[in-house]
Amino acid sequence: MTHELLLLRHAKSDWSVEMDDFSRPLKKRGRRAAKQVGRWLYEQHLIPDTILCSPAMRTLSTAQRVCKQLDIDESAIIFNPHIYEANASTLLEILRANDHGQRVLLVGHNPGLEDLLMKLTPESVPLSANGKCMPTAALAHLSFDGNWTELSDDCAKLITLIRPDSLPE
Repeated sequence: MTHELLLLRHAKSDWSVEMDDFSRPLKKRGRRAAKQVGRWLYEQHLIPDTILCSPAMRTLSTAQRVCKQLDIDESAIIFNPHIYEANASTLLEILRANDHGQRVLLVGHNPGLEDLLMKLTPESVPLSANGKCMPTAALAHLSFDGNWTELSDDCAKLITLIRPDSLPE
C-alpha cells in the first residue's frame, strides 16, 4: 500500500521579540505563508489523516493555520515533544512508531526535517534561491510503498517540494 508523508517546516518566526526559542511566535509573513500552504494542500486534495506537530509556538501556529484552510479542527493536531529539536533519526522513529493512516503531515523544524527529507529520498532535492532545501514554510510531499514501520533510507519518492514564494498570495 502506498503511503504519503507531508513534511512542513514551520513558517517564519519573529526574532524581534525577546523570548525563548520554544515560545517564539510567527511573523506576519509567516502567518500568511502558513495560510498559503494550507490553501495549496486543500486545492491539491492533500488532506492528512494524521497531523504530528512539535509543541513549539511557531509549529503550533503554523499547524493551526493549515488546519483552518483544510477545514480540520485543530484538536486533530497530535503534539509530540520529541519533534522539537529532533534529528532525522528521531523523526524517523516517531513516524515508524504507529500506524498513522495513509497520509501524515509532520510539522517541525530544521535541520531535522531537511535531513529527514534527504535521508528518505534517493534523488537529489532541489535547493531554493538561498541555497536551502527547506526554508521556512516549505512543504515536501513524499510517497512510499509499505507500512509506516518500513519507512527507511532511500525508500520514498519526492512528489513535489513547494515553497511559499512560489504560491499565489
